[in-house]
Formats: sequence, C-alpha cells, structure tokens
Amino acid sequence: EVQLVESGGGLVQPGGSLRLSCAASGFAFSTYGMTWVRQAPGKGLEWVSGIDRGGGSTGYADSVKGRFYISRDNAKNTVYLQMNSLKPEDTAVYYCAAKRRAGYSTSRFLGDYDYRGQGTQVTVSS
Repeated sequence: EVQLVESGGGLVQPGGSLRLSCAASGFAFSTYGMTWVRQAPGKGLEWVSGIDRGGGSTGYADSVKGRFYISRDNAKNTVYLQMNSLKPEDTAVYYCAAKRRAGYSTSRFLGDYDYRGQGTQVTVSS
C-alpha cells in the first residue's frame, strides 16, 4: 500500500520554526521528485517547494524563499520542510506529493501527482 504521511505541524508563534516530515512507503521513493503544496483557509492550493530525486536540485515559491528549506533522506524514505521565520500568512494545511519524473513538479494541483498525503495543519498565531 502506498502511503505518504505528513507530521510535524502544529501551532507556532510568528517568527518561530517548525520542521515538517513526510514519510513514504509502498513505492520507490528515491525515484520520485517530491513537492510540498499548501492550502490556506479559504484559498486555493499553492506550490511551496520541490526537490529532485537525488536531492541535488530544489526550488521554492517566492513567498517562502529564504525562510523554508526542503531536504530528503532517501535511506529513510522521508522528505522534510524546515520552516523558519514563520508568518501568519504561512497558516495552511501542508501536503507532500510525489511524481515520478526528472527534477520536481511545480504544479499546485495535487491531482497532477502520482501520490499525495493527507496533509498536516500549520497555524502561525500569537
């Protein structure tokens, strides 16, 4: 059974940090580009960050560049999103998604991915 399970979300004050994890199972994780997509309350999906299958190429949305960092550990079948200097506008449900391709997808639509998780809530509030 294919699974992507996000964890690490929660409530954090503005300026704080969180690290999200996405544990994969049931597929050849190291052959998939991985992406984080988020959905803020009442808004559409937003592509956040992507990483290629080897971890050598990464990309970020302008809204998070310089604050968020994506990484992966293929030995642990896990992708991470380190989020620093969090702002209230970062409040959203964060989803990880996998697509078997060279590089990583920049689609914000979860239906464009081969696999996707159920999401983890991040709330940034004082």
